[in-house]
Amino acid sequence: MSTTMQPSELESQLAALQDEAQEAIAQIDTLDALEQLRIKYLGKKGSLSQVLGSMGRLGAEDRPRIGSLANEVKEALQTSLENKRIALQAAAIEAKLAAETIDVTMPGVFRSQGRAHPLTSTVDRMIDIFVGLGYTVATGPEMETDYYNFEALNFQPDHPARDMQDTLFLPDGNLLRTHTSSVQIRYMEENDPPIRIVIPGRCYRRDTVDATHSAVFHQLEILAVDEGLTFSDLRGTLKVFLEAMFGDIEVRFRPSYFPFTEPSAEVDVRWKGRWLEVMGCGMVDPNVLKSVGYDPEVYTGFAAGLGVERIAMVLHQIDDIRRLYTSDLRFLRQF
Repeated sequence: MSTTMQPSELESQLAALQDEAQEAIAQIDTLDALEQLRIKYLGKKGSLSQVLGSMGRLGAEDRPRIGSLANEVKEALQTSLENKRIALQAAAIEAKLAAETIDVTMPGVFRSQGRAHPLTSTVDRMIDIFVGLGYTVATGPEMETDYYNFEALNFQPDHPARDMQDTLFLPDGNLLRTHTSSVQIRYMEENDPPIRIVIPGRCYRRDTVDATHSAVFHQLEILAVDEGLTFSDLRGTLKVFLEAMFGDIEVRFRPSYFPFTEPSAEVDVRWKGRWLEVMGCGMVDPNVLKSVGYDPEVYTGFAAGLGVERIAMVLHQIDDIRRLYTSDLRFLRQF
């Protein structure tokens, strides 16, 4: 048979529990620890429930008063816990803001910038020169028809000049362009003279890869069509371009042959004590002008083309064209 408990004993236990809990709450510094403390004192099996479990041994006249006191203790602890939770949350937000604040006056983190590939930088340099001379950049498809790649450029179907270019034909009868000259035809079909265009692009030929040859390479061509253009205009334009690329150098023109120009010439520059072939050029053949609907009795034009890899190798003293395509960072970081 249980003994009767004195109200003063429970009052003392409730007061001690409240003091102990308040002190513990004041020392908590994390939300997780605060939740554990709430469970310890106010949970179903917590300290307050254990104290209230003894109320059954109180006299009937003391139970309401002790119950009211227990509720006051519970509410006081809940209030303290809630205030502490709010304070900890606010502190966590402040800490996060402080950690994530960016000082815009501080120097940024250095990240090394990439460098332009020597082919890209060479093409950009060439284009800048011709744009400065009033030329417009034009581009076209890399997969071409026989008409644009050969026929419209005065290559007859059985003409031996086709053997000058080992062509990669596709199963559908099309081909991978062997030069950027096909863009000249496409541009002239859609535009009336006067025109001045510079044409950079990738080309393809069936070739054995070695130190100076590649099956994939890049060309840059120019085309100008207007009334009264002469070979002297072509020569002056190319001399300005070559001096901008190589400096004050000797330039010479040698007679040559291309199906789409007449007369035609090879252009050499005197570089490091020897003559170096750098491009082909000539006056646009009247048959090419006729193929795009221009009257060769009214308009004349000139064209020139060069291999970008060859110029890049000369300017940067590169000994093997394959170095331009191996993606070797030790090589590329030099530029």
